Amino acid sequence: MADNAIFFVTILLALAYAYSNGVNDAANAIATVVSTRVLTPMAAIIMGASLNLAGALTGTAVAKTIGKGLVDPSFINEYTVMAAIGASVIWVLGATRLGFPVSVSHSLVASIVGAGLAAGGTEAIVAGGFTKVLLALAVSPLLGFGGSYIVMLGLYWLLHKTSPHTVRTTFSKLHILAGAFMAYSHGKNDGQNAMGIIALASFVHFGGAELTIDLWMILLSAAAIATGTALGGWRVIRTLGMRITKLEDVHGFAASATAATIIEAASEIGLPVSTTHTISGSIMGAGATRRLSAVRWGVTRSIGLAWLVTYPVCFGLSWTISTIFEFTVA
Repeated sequence: MADNAIFFVTILLALAYAYSNGVNDAANAIATVVSTRVLTPMAAIIMGASLNLAGALTGTAVAKTIGKGLVDPSFINEYTVMAAIGASVIWVLGATRLGFPVSVSHSLVASIVGAGLAAGGTEAIVAGGFTKVLLALAVSPLLGFGGSYIVMLGLYWLLHKTSPHTVRTTFSKLHILAGAFMAYSHGKNDGQNAMGIIALASFVHFGGAELTIDLWMILLSAAAIATGTALGGWRVIRTLGMRITKLEDVHGFAASATAATIIEAASEIGLPVSTTHTISGSIMGAGATRRLSAVRWGVTRSIGLAWLVTYPVCFGLSWTISTIFEFTVA
């Protein structure tokens, strides 16, 4: 009976994680279309929620990486999984409350590793998988910055003889398409994080020959992240879309299209990446083509600090919770 209760609590926490992902990270996906006023906030939320839902319903490669690519399921128990997702939820909801666009992917990865280390020691950690995921998380914002910078330079070269009115008219439409792609790619990558945790909890609880992603896991996770997006994360939208740099539609298009392409590629090969990192890097890259002073580097330092703090906070919190469970109830 107790094991059943732990299993259901873990599922609820995973759905809370997906919901908070929608509130915090999914807000990143629609931040540029809101800040440039190419879409009304309500229209952007509807677009973001529906396409996050669609993205989360496609593919399971990232979910499998979260479920078995970071820790070996044979070394952990149900309390370990609950500690990992619980720590991540606590941090993400707290950061969202303060308006910090932290990475929910980083939060979950650090929490899984911390809880797994507490439960099974270093043998529980899948070193190759963890290294690959960590590298992807670190490189994605650099790719976002460099890719968006190059795209903007190319657009400046292509459009230098085009009238400002034509540029605005054309890229207001293209920006909407890029924002839609961004929302879809976010759902496809980040929406699978909760699926992976639910699959891991199910594997530990019921046993079996191999960890699998079932349809009910996909549907629940997709619905939770879409709900979080629909209810919005306006503090995060203001930080990313309005405080980092002044955006026009052409910059918003370059940033969203670049970030979405990177995230989509990562999803195809099963790597969880940070939407927050990638879109923030892309926004900075697009803004920096105007001039370096166009980027409000003080704001980006605050965001960077929140990212750096995520690792030790989530690792330490999940390790502590898991250790307490190991000594008291496991």
